[in-house]
Amino acid sequence: MSGEPQSIRVLVVDDHAVVREGIRHVLSDDAGFSVVGEAQSGAEAIVSAAELQPNVVVLDISMPGGSGLHAVGEILERASGVRVLMLSVHEDVEYVLESVRVGAHGYLRKDSTPAELREAVRALHSGRTYYSPDLALQMAEALRTGNETKVAAPALATDVLTSREREILVHIAQGKTNKEIGAELGISARTVEAHRDSLMRKIGIRTVAGLTRLALEQGLLK
Repeated sequence: MSGEPQSIRVLVVDDHAVVREGIRHVLSDDAGFSVVGEAQSGAEAIVSAAELQPNVVVLDISMPGGSGLHAVGEILERASGVRVLMLSVHEDVEYVLESVRVGAHGYLRKDSTPAELREAVRALHSGRTYYSPDLALQMAEALRTGNETKVAAPALATDVLTSREREILVHIAQGKTNKEIGAELGISARTVEAHRDSLMRKIGIRTVAGLTRLALEQGLLK
């Protein structure tokens, strides 16, 4: 028994029960996969990933209460060696590029075949990336022509932030706490927290590391 290959442990995250059941059925038909849990929101996915330590998380990109993209950073932090496959109805390349930016390892459209889903999960588990073929071509073209920054700009540019939110983003990237930021700006820590939540929601980044990287990319840190 010890010589038999272990099945790939998969966590399925989607707010629709019928989709989760469909994915479970597709993967359970193959002995190489084991669906170890399900979640219906990004917050649940973070908790489940920490508890279950899956090899691969199949994560819906659009769910009530926030994009699945918001959960990627914390999932990667809490589950050792986990790989994240985004699942989406969106065909626009900006969603793919944004997924790459937040740390996802693959992107699959929801109209993909069962065989393609299994292939994608296997690819991620083996350390490779996987993207729906047509989207991979679009992404390669965007990278080749240097348009990836422009394409991803609507979701990530700091020009969607207020001047106060940009100011707080800089302080966060400098490693300051809400209390320290509040003292420096003359506002309460609670107000800082409100601005922090707002800016994270607008740009779709929920980790300090991600915010710091964005501040560096945008030239906000001197």
